[in-house]
Amino acid sequence: MIPAGSSPRRVAVALSGGVDSSVAAALLLHAGFDVIGITMRLWSLPRSGRAGAEGDLPPTDVDDARHICELLRIPFHLLDVRDTFKARVVDAFCDDYALGNTPNPCLTCNREIKFGILLSTALQLGASHLATGHYAQITFQEGQYRLRRAVDRRKDQSYVLYMLGQRELSQTLFPLGTYTKEQVRAFASRLQLPAAKRQESQDACFLARGDYREFLAQQRPHASRPGPIEDSSGKVIGEHRGIAFYTVGQRQGLGIYGPQPSYVLELDAARNAIVVGARQELYHGSLLARDVRYVSGCTPQGPLAIRAKIRYNADEVPASLEPLPQRRAQVSFASPQPAITPGQGVVFYEGEFVLGGGIISAPGPREV
Repeated sequence: MIPAGSSPRRVAVALSGGVDSSVAAALLLHAGFDVIGITMRLWSLPRSGRAGAEGDLPPTDVDDARHICELLRIPFHLLDVRDTFKARVVDAFCDDYALGNTPNPCLTCNREIKFGILLSTALQLGASHLATGHYAQITFQEGQYRLRRAVDRRKDQSYVLYMLGQRELSQTLFPLGTYTKEQVRAFASRLQLPAAKRQESQDACFLARGDYREFLAQQRPHASRPGPIEDSSGKVIGEHRGIAFYTVGQRQGLGIYGPQPSYVLELDAARNAIVVGARQELYHGSLLARDVRYVSGCTPQGPLAIRAKIRYNADEVPASLEPLPQRRAQVSFASPQPAITPGQGVVFYEGEFVLGGGIISAPGPREV
């Protein structure tokens, strides 16, 4: 649980009220650490499904987190980050979609909120480390902290943590990294934690089970203007409802009928146009990434053989990494990959370890 090189004293646990963070707190407490709980009050879409300034983390989640602290007999702290979360995560999510990208808000939240503001707050409260319920591992080898995949590969969350550097990893703990999800739920049941059977959320937390397309239409109306659907030769073959309603690789809901299925190949926000084509046109042999970060804090010499992951649920595939100036990188794949999507994260792996990652800015040339 504790990587060599770390000597935690007081540990602050980021509590959401869910089973993972609850068990993380319980494990640390049982290991003899001085544990405190911190829950963030986040901006979210109200339960009515209509966006508004009154949105925040549902009170039941705050109450659940507070109840966990009462059961474990640890201090509870509530951190209100609604305004910052709205500006840095929610608005950035909407702006990115309006530009024709498909962002992953968890990447932004981890960088800006959880391992930014929350980590700083934990240190201000006298904690030496922040612990979360992420499924990942931190090791300390040859004087350097390394981010490693979780034992439970089905739940591994190292992909969304690629932006953590040496400072963050030295002050962070992932107590669940060596456990499976089944073991975590069993532990919660033995302790009679109320979150033991709680369902996991599959949506962005700020949507509160709302439809992100409706949300985007409210927040960025200009991204919901109809426009042309073109084939890859530039011929107009239909009309779309607004680029916010589509993503690269999408097949359903295009309203186009022909001898073979059509897939979204590109979202051109500047022209408010969507380009579609056959499945084989989705494949690209490379991509460019921006805002690239490396766990070590140092840019490696390239080209470097890696395994790359281009979205959270994708498999890692063999590739070559070529670091470029201005925190950019080119990733070239051993075999062409489908639906490389601007706005998604691309993460670089060396065996079990995360080398780093960045945000996909553009796919390379199509390889049909």
